[in-house]
Amino acid sequence: MKNTLFLKIFLFCLCSSIGTLRSQNTTNKDKGVQNLLEKKRIYNKSNGFGYSIQIYYGNETTAKSKNAKFGILYPRVLSKLVYNNPEWKVQVGNYKTKLEADRAKLLFIEEFSGTIVIPMGK
Repeated sequence: MKNTLFLKIFLFCLCSSIGTLRSQNTTNKDKGVQNLLEKKRIYNKSNGFGYSIQIYYGNETTAKSKNAKFGILYPRVLSKLVYNNPEWKVQVGNYKTKLEADRAKLLFIEEFSGTIVIPMGK
């Protein structure tokens, strides 16, 4: 008796979840939704998204030196030089969440004091 009741509940849950998946798929095929998703992708490519870690803010010579040192210590992590008149920034990484960026920052802070987590595109 218990097995039959469990089986009925299980089948009911399975069928209702399949219906939900079907409705989500039809919503995502809507032209308006597709248009918004494409605009979001274009925006993310041009402006970035998520978080980055700034390991240096200052003059050009030191920024290039820090960027080179970071590239040697962490060759798999993306790094870039950003120039905002009159200062240079060294920004590293591309993290989806602030938590991921904070965890990575703990690794970098040993070699690069004064690191901060910043939203991408700043």
